[in-house]
Amino acid sequence: MSDLDPGRFEIQREEVRDGVELGYVREGAGGYPLLLVHGWPETMRIWWRNIEPLAQAGFEVIVPDLRGFGESGLAPDGFYDLAAHARDLHALVHDVCGHEACAASGGDLGGGAIQDLGLRFEGFVVRQCLFNTILPILPDQYSAAGIDPSPPREVRMAADYFVRQGSDADALAAELDTEDKRRRYIATFYGSRFWASPGTFTREAVDFMTEAFADADRLRAGFGNYESAMRRRPLSEAPRFFETNPVPTLLLYGPDDHVIWREFPAMAEVVFTERVGPFVVPGAGHFLQWEREDLLNQALTYFFRDLLK
Repeated sequence: MSDLDPGRFEIQREEVRDGVELGYVREGAGGYPLLLVHGWPETMRIWWRNIEPLAQAGFEVIVPDLRGFGESGLAPDGFYDLAAHARDLHALVHDVCGHEACAASGGDLGGGAIQDLGLRFEGFVVRQCLFNTILPILPDQYSAAGIDPSPPREVRMAADYFVRQGSDADALAAELDTEDKRRRYIATFYGSRFWASPGTFTREAVDFMTEAFADADRLRAGFGNYESAMRRRPLSEAPRFFETNPVPTLLLYGPDDHVIWREFPAMAEVVFTERVGPFVVPGAGHFLQWEREDLLNQALTYFFRDLLK
């Protein structure tokens, strides 16, 4: 079936906790649980090229939409912070799917949620693969390693979206007052903002990825993640984002990314005390699971292979 077929996988829905309903794909039941978590501006569809190969490799692949995204419901409590996402993911994998532990992979917001998940529920994430994701706030440790922890000039120049979504979300949402405007706004992150390696998203693929963001409420909910990061929206709990991370981690970095700064590999060495990598992946940017899907599928299969026994 086509990579761009919305019906390629069965989508299930479950209320996981406190009225939050998550939509998710679950393929390969009976294999070792592997949680794949999207970022922003993504949905579970960013993993459409990975689900089947990983299920065939022996994993039970669990791919949710985070609260407020795609097939999932909005948050009745109004929380869109890392702790809220992490608790939703734990409830889905542990309570709904019945697993005591899992492996996990993700980038961007999804990678941040996975980091919080592994620290908040000790031992639950036994191993993780992270790429082009947000990293903990550890200025002293970064400086001690000779890394300037402040965003470099090129990242600051491209951060207008972050500032507006985090501090002026209602006004931005009001400007994006039609489905076409909302989709064109999201399309820039797959194209003109150069988050991805040039040419890796066709016009049809961009249409596929932006469809869910045509919904005004879900687009606005996605801004809530940025409001939470800038403390313009109350947090459900303090994030586990001010400490190093001991979960065994495979680290990858797509260098054609104009939003995650180039110090990511060096900073990741400080954060993850038990790691393989970081490895730079040529021909990839922010969306590694789509841009270099074969490489990521193989990397996950080999890094998690012994868990299948």
